[in-house]
Amino acid sequence: MKTRELVVAGLLIALAVTLPLAAHLTKVGGPVLLPMHIPIFLAGLFLRPGLAAAVGALSPVISFLLTGMPPLSPPMLPLMVVELATYGLVLSLLSRRTDWSIWVTLPLSMLFGRVALGLAAALIGPLFNFHVNPLIYVYGALLKGLPGIALQLVIVPLVAFYMKKTNLLEAWQITQ
Repeated sequence: MKTRELVVAGLLIALAVTLPLAAHLTKVGGPVLLPMHIPIFLAGLFLRPGLAAAVGALSPVISFLLTGMPPLSPPMLPLMVVELATYGLVLSLLSRRTDWSIWVTLPLSMLFGRVALGLAAALIGPLFNFHVNPLIYVYGALLKGLPGIALQLVIVPLVAFYMKKTNLLEAWQITQ
């Protein structure tokens, strides 16, 4: 692994830990604005699939260790680890292996992440005595997070277009 890859990954993890702190200051909070998701999607654009998935998995764990959020029980932390790792992995794979635009790859990665969230709720939830219908759980999370999803659909493509226009995306993107 190259130093640049690790630096980019570290910066994105730091952003994923600090953005939720700012969101909680607004009193709206993380489940509505989904601030941790944005750096993970950026990791999907900038980093190779394995490292993007690692950024997605490590960000909520490091946030929990530093801030206590997302909570371990109910099992938000393990569910977010699965969801965010899926976001980073899928967006990185799609952006590298297809010619599709961000308007296709970003929503697809969001969809795969939500499916992973439902599967995690079904499989991991009972280990924490958290018994929910995965479809209803994902539907509720989706409805509550609509403002955050809208923000993601604006911010991530804007950053991607800016980085591409200024040739920073190619310079930052780890391609191997």
